[in-house]
Amino acid sequence: MVDFTPLGKHFMKRRSRDLRQAANDLEHEQRRQLALLLNYAAKTEMGHDYDFASISSAREYSERVPKHNYEDIRADVMRMVRGEKDVLWPGQCKRFAQSSGTSDGCSKFIPVTEDSLRLNHLKGGRTVVAEYMRLYPATHLFGGKSLILGGSFANTITEPLGPGVKVGDLSANLIDSMSWITEQFRVPSKSIALMSDWTAKLPALIKASLKEDVRSISGVPSWMGTFLRELIKAAGAKHLHDVWPNLEVFFHGGISFEPYRAQYNELIAPERMRYLETYNASEGFFAVQDLHRPGSMLLLPDVGVYYEFEPLEGGSPVPAWQVKQGKVYALLITAPNGLWRYALGDTVKIESTTPLRISIAGRTKLYINAFGEEVMVHNTDAALTTTCRQVGCQVRDYHVSPVFTTDFNKGRHQWLIEFEGEVPDLQEFATRLDEALCLENSDYAAKRSGTIFLDPLEVIALPRGSFERWLASTGKLGGQRKVPRLSPNRNISDAILKDIKY
Repeated sequence: MVDFTPLGKHFMKRRSRDLRQAANDLEHEQRRQLALLLNYAAKTEMGHDYDFASISSAREYSERVPKHNYEDIRADVMRMVRGEKDVLWPGQCKRFAQSSGTSDGCSKFIPVTEDSLRLNHLKGGRTVVAEYMRLYPATHLFGGKSLILGGSFANTITEPLGPGVKVGDLSANLIDSMSWITEQFRVPSKSIALMSDWTAKLPALIKASLKEDVRSISGVPSWMGTFLRELIKAAGAKHLHDVWPNLEVFFHGGISFEPYRAQYNELIAPERMRYLETYNASEGFFAVQDLHRPGSMLLLPDVGVYYEFEPLEGGSPVPAWQVKQGKVYALLITAPNGLWRYALGDTVKIESTTPLRISIAGRTKLYINAFGEEVMVHNTDAALTTTCRQVGCQVRDYHVSPVFTTDFNKGRHQWLIEFEGEVPDLQEFATRLDEALCLENSDYAAKRSGTIFLDPLEVIALPRGSFERWLASTGKLGGQRKVPRLSPNRNISDAILKDIKY
């Protein structure tokens, strides 16, 4: 295959330059994005309801348009799914990303409009490549193929669909919409990439990619790890570079990579592999790692999204140019898919303000505060990473929920963990994990002090495949679907434990 990297660098250099210019003039660029979005949608139903045409400032926008959760717009989105036009965004939307359920247990259908593809998702994808090429100018990324591990279109949806409407994972929508030029640099074919049955899809993916010259891989760390282990086994190899000697980079997102780093270091020689984190959700593409060191991502101010940050302690959301370094905020977006002041459910920490870099702190609903401990995903990820390093073990996946106080027992946290390889001594592991979590979260440490309010945490080692079986039972196996790390109740834990077969 001809190496098109020199040509690619020419175009990607321009994108990287434009991004830095926008990031260095954040307020101006964000005000411009908001004005464009309001102008685009002025004649939609939402635009008429809030008179978008007369809004002339960011302050006026935040005062006039209320914050929206998915439940607030569900009825309007379902009208769009049925084919209605000009509801939340101009024209008819023919693509929807089916995302995880809301608090009422129903799936979310996020509009993927042609404008959101053009202005945000695809531009975000180009930005990732541009930043990688800026960081590693000696790359030969376009000398081979890119493997994208994605999902599929839903085949069990009971909602009536409008003419030409498709519903599926975001990754399925993106793969399906790729141009024929992009297809020349990607593996596997669309027909395999969009298969819905993972029992058939996994061997087909392996067969299709085994002999290809793969230079980059993209996906969620948990699912990608499963695929790579099976690929290495099928090839009779020891390491991934024995299969793909020119592999350079893993573009990852969706969940923290740190709990998986040790696993990947065994699959792939660390000195031959690079990792770049992205913040790419069903609702949009928002940030990308732009430094060699991990831990923060540059917010993308020029990809059709207007951002607001809501303080967790209360108070009005603030625009991107008014955030404070070190604080954690809930993220609100306004985007070219009809999401207006939409609460993503994500919390982000401000790592720097000039330029604006963030890290994902967790989910607003995925935390445990059953005993006043306020434990969030970034706490549990960090504690687990520390403990695995101390004990010398690896974790495939995990879920934490509270065990509530009774007349006979104090409350505690229960960790369901699938280990990779040998299961460590669970008592030692639990003790070290408890200590690490106390160091990560002072509120948890206070509740654990003297075991007056909270008992030590409990670790249950699950048999291999337990989480996958649970995901399959919910219809969410594969692709970008993830096991929720934390839950304030026991719904998930009890469902998994009920079906455990040791």
